[in-house]
Amino acid sequence: MNDFLPRAIEGRLANHLRVMPAVVVSGARQTGKSTLARRLVPESRRFATLDDLDVLDAAQRDPTSLFGDEPITLDEIQRAPELLLAIKRRIDEQRRPGQFLLTGSANLALIARVSESLAGRAGYLTLWPMTRREQLGLGCTGCWDELLAASDSAWKDVAMAQPAAREEWRDVVRRGGFPDPAVHLADDADRAIWFDGYLRTYLERDLAALSSVASLVDFRRLVRAACLRVGQVANQTEIGRDVVLPQPTVHRYLNLLETSYLLARLPPYAVNRTKRLIKSPKLYWCDTGLALRIGGADPAPAHLENLVLCDLLAWRESRPDPAEVTYWRTTTGEEVDFVIETGDALLPIEIKATANPRLRDCTRLRVFRREYPDRARSGLLLHDGDRVEWLAPDVLAVPWWRVI
Repeated sequence: MNDFLPRAIEGRLANHLRVMPAVVVSGARQTGKSTLARRLVPESRRFATLDDLDVLDAAQRDPTSLFGDEPITLDEIQRAPELLLAIKRRIDEQRRPGQFLLTGSANLALIARVSESLAGRAGYLTLWPMTRREQLGLGCTGCWDELLAASDSAWKDVAMAQPAAREEWRDVVRRGGFPDPAVHLADDADRAIWFDGYLRTYLERDLAALSSVASLVDFRRLVRAACLRVGQVANQTEIGRDVVLPQPTVHRYLNLLETSYLLARLPPYAVNRTKRLIKSPKLYWCDTGLALRIGGADPAPAHLENLVLCDLLAWRESRPDPAEVTYWRTTTGEEVDFVIETGDALLPIEIKATANPRLRDCTRLRVFRREYPDRARSGLLLHDGDRVEWLAPDVLAVPWWRVI
């Protein structure tokens, strides 16, 4: 445990354990859930993983045999969803805060076999791959809270006060955020071996536990197509045409990728929240390194977007107050990469993989501000240069590495 790097979600997890009888920490395989669970609980707490076949067998034959008087952590709970009913009964009998800490590599709320959601008995958290600042040992996400708390005029000071560690963004997206390749493997060739093994494990083991897939060849083709569409609107009919699969199959496969936290679909911003549910989302990957390896592509500006989004998702999960992360697009083609919505405020963000942002790069942010003059804060333009400067009275340009 000496090399444990703190995670941004730790504080929120501790608060959930203090209040709720059960806490579910889900996320993609190898994001560090087991390490986090072992680290944050007292030694008196039992730990059992359903990757252990003996434990799995006990869970399936006699679930209550796993429970004692002391709190317990159950790792990879999605392998035995039938345990949830026994957990519910135990909670209803005793109802003590922190009784159960459950970790899983799939979103329990989306798995058809899980009939008992532990509603009212559990808090749910997601552990995303490590942010850049977590990899640096800072245990946090980007400075989004600081920016939101400060006045717009103070943003420059906030950005300049951040711990500066300039990096080449292409190197950062190549290593991604899974702890092993991001922290423990320094060579791209070694990371490639790890990513290949990860994909194979997912296809041959995790996917089979989630759902039946008629053809792994077809599914893998769809996975690659999704990796090549980072930052694009998810047109399922078009994707199906490209990979020669019917639209319903594309829809189901994308849902499986999202269920296992490999795919992140970013909804569009709309004042009417119902419209957000019916408009097309944009596709992003939970880990840029994995997306690059599967897609066989070189880092592109869309991957820098994806890197920022990964940080935003981890930030959103670590904060106690709700926040929405969306994108904005008009019928005429105007688009803003990300919009953070907290309370009545909107923070528009544009990503530019250029070292020398210009006034013209502010156009879309300013259009957005004119569209929502009562709610929109100044625009934030993240770029690959070194300067922190106001390109326009209402748009601050900041190097991406000063923010995340």
